[in-house]
Amino acid sequence: MADHSQDLKKTPLDALHRELGAKMVPFAGYEMPVQYSAGILSEHLHTRERASLFDVSHMGQAAIRGEGPVAALESLVPGDLAALSDGQMRYTMFTNEQGGILDDLMVTRRGDHLFLIVNAACKDQDYALMEAGLPAGNTLEVIEGQALLALQGPQAATVLGRLAPAVRLMDFMTSEPISIGDIHCIISRSGYSGEDGYEISLPGEDAERLARLLLNETEVRVAGLGARDSLRLEAGLCLYGSDIDETTTPIQAGLIWTISKRRRAEGGFPGAAVIQDEIENGAPRKRVGIKPEGKAPARAHTEITDKNGTVIGEITSGGFGPSVKGPVAMGYVKTEFAKPETAVDLMVRGKAQPAQVFKLPFSEHRYYKG
Repeated sequence: MADHSQDLKKTPLDALHRELGAKMVPFAGYEMPVQYSAGILSEHLHTRERASLFDVSHMGQAAIRGEGPVAALESLVPGDLAALSDGQMRYTMFTNEQGGILDDLMVTRRGDHLFLIVNAACKDQDYALMEAGLPAGNTLEVIEGQALLALQGPQAATVLGRLAPAVRLMDFMTSEPISIGDIHCIISRSGYSGEDGYEISLPGEDAERLARLLLNETEVRVAGLGARDSLRLEAGLCLYGSDIDETTTPIQAGLIWTISKRRRAEGGFPGAAVIQDEIENGAPRKRVGIKPEGKAPARAHTEITDKNGTVIGEITSGGFGPSVKGPVAMGYVKTEFAKPETAVDLMVRGKAQPAQVFKLPFSEHRYYKG
């Protein structure tokens, strides 16, 4: 069997992951740590209780500059970027002409340009989409060589505040250029765990030095992709390629909150007519939480049926929720079955397992409110 490991990219923290005993796996074209010796359960619970450091340097980082970067990007996404003040960030998505989601991304207004973070598996197609679709006078700058670290958990502000006191006063979903010693960083108060925390963009050559500084703090442990996935599932956050994709619209995905009244009314982005129709008349299906009643987890692609055995949907993400102490899942059901506490069955290994529709999230969001 051919060894394709040499084709995988490495993040600037690759040597540190191996030194710390990470189990490395292929993910989105990179070798990434899925877990360390403590295991996913321990890493997950530590994040909920204290603070964990994640390497997310595989994500794509880019900037849009030019004559009107806000209007330029609004032609490709349904998010209200014009409402952003300097340093504010917004979650939005690229859509196609059918209203489907091509990728989700974070957009920050930074003075005269926009700073973007896109998913690793989609970044090449995202860059091509923007290069082809941005109006004349605007250009995409792919930022190479940057690392991205995520410090997540209720003690993240205490820890990072020792190194950079200004971060303690940052609002949720804002970003600032802040230096830690001589390391120049762009720090945002955001993350993918449902907890308070920060994401830190910095030069790749400085990433290991900053990671070691953070890991020297008694509250902080390292965590991998496994805990990142279980944390975001408990928090009811979508994973692109699983819970949202080209066949799901923002309305079906429960992401109507990302589209302001202005953008709903004006449109002007791909698939606007489809999305406006679903806002006005309802979508045929909805993303919901699913709580199995037994102990067996329901994995992705598990069929969801009504109590008569008729298929009404499918699980898109599922597993064990360490904080919930039981199985949790998300998926799509026909809209008439989307009400919380609706009784459904999950077809696990050919047997119907009872479950209920559950109002997301499974684990309460604890973002910083100021």
